[in-house]
Amino acid sequence: MKTASARHILVNDEALCKELKEKINAGEMTFEQAAKAHSTCPSGANGGELGTFGQGQMVPEFDRVVFNDAVGVVHGPVQTQFGYHLLEITQRS
Repeated sequence: MKTASARHILVNDEALCKELKEKINAGEMTFEQAAKAHSTCPSGANGGELGTFGQGQMVPEFDRVVFNDAVGVVHGPVQTQFGYHLLEITQRS
C-alpha cells in the first residue's frame, strides 16, 4: 500500500489560500508559520503536520495530489468539502 506524509493549511476562502501560497513561495513566511497563523484545522497548531497515512484515508481530492504530484512543493488551492487546502507532500513511498 502506498503511504505518504504531508502537511496542509485549511482555510475557508480561495483568495486567502492563493495569498498564503504566494507568501510561502516568496519566502515571506514558512509553511509552518502560515499553518499556525491561518489554518482552521487543528493540525495548524503543529504546522499543518498530518503524519503518515495510506492512500484512500483522505478525501479523493486530497489523495489525488498527495499520491501523484511532486514531493516538497506547495500545491493548491485544492478544494474539498472542508474548504481550500494548501498541501505539501513531505514523503511518499
